[in-house]
Amino acid sequence: MGTVRAITDDAHFNAELSAAGSKLVVVDFTATWCGPCQRIAPVFDQLARKYQRAIFLKVDVDKCSDTASSQGVQAMPTFILYKNKTKVDSVRGADATVLENKIQQYYGSENDDEADSTVGGHMDLLSFIHKQQCESLNEADEHPLAHCLNSGPGYLESDCDAQLIINLSFTQAVKVHSLKVKAPHDKGPKTIKLFINQPHTLDFDQADSNQAVQELQLTPSDLEGNPVNLRYVKFQNVQNIQLFIKDNQEDTDATQIDHLAIIGSPISTTNMGDFKRVAGKKGESH
Repeated sequence: MGTVRAITDDAHFNAELSAAGSKLVVVDFTATWCGPCQRIAPVFDQLARKYQRAIFLKVDVDKCSDTASSQGVQAMPTFILYKNKTKVDSVRGADATVLENKIQQYYGSENDDEADSTVGGHMDLLSFIHKQQCESLNEADEHPLAHCLNSGPGYLESDCDAQLIINLSFTQAVKVHSLKVKAPHDKGPKTIKLFINQPHTLDFDQADSNQAVQELQLTPSDLEGNPVNLRYVKFQNVQNIQLFIKDNQEDTDATQIDHLAIIGSPISTTNMGDFKRVAGKKGESH
């Protein structure tokens, strides 16, 4: 049964974030003298029991003032959501509906957790994708890009011919380690040209002629959802990534992608070394 863990000091907070890995961490910054904090506390306990694959922490701002200050907490209650020690979202105030909606947004599925664990130190960057700023050129109306970004039913399919251009924008700068592609062995993508930090979506002529950051030649075995490593040094500060799918495995008329995942990590992480220690606190280094 999911429980809320009370943070005892600043070092404890850092340890919990580190141990959580790519799991969602939801932190309640609270105070004993705060009325709204006490009213929403039972709801926070219920959410911990409901979303048991996430980690729920409670931080008393009077006991852990350095943690609260470093995280920019200025009012109670404040709820901050983290993945891979990175702040991904926050809710200010005792609004249970907004809080649960945020948890659902970043919670993911069991399959997502398994995918994250296969590439150590990295995660599926789906929760960092700015979906309103993404697009796919030459997608079929009934099989759009959104269908392949989640691991559920549905797929992305090209329309007029086998080529696709996929533009994915991120809510913050990320490092991209690898791609995971699930697709049929006959209709799955074969040649993929990768571009980063483009000011706009390339057209097909530009994508064909411009120099790519990296070009991949996928084999049928690469289409089973295993990581396809990129030249990691080339993808250290990515605001957007574009994939030009030039052809597919058997030169069929349509290219199909059942699931596409971008694996990596956000650049901005919570660094407990930035916390200012208050001299004289007993046991502070433990």
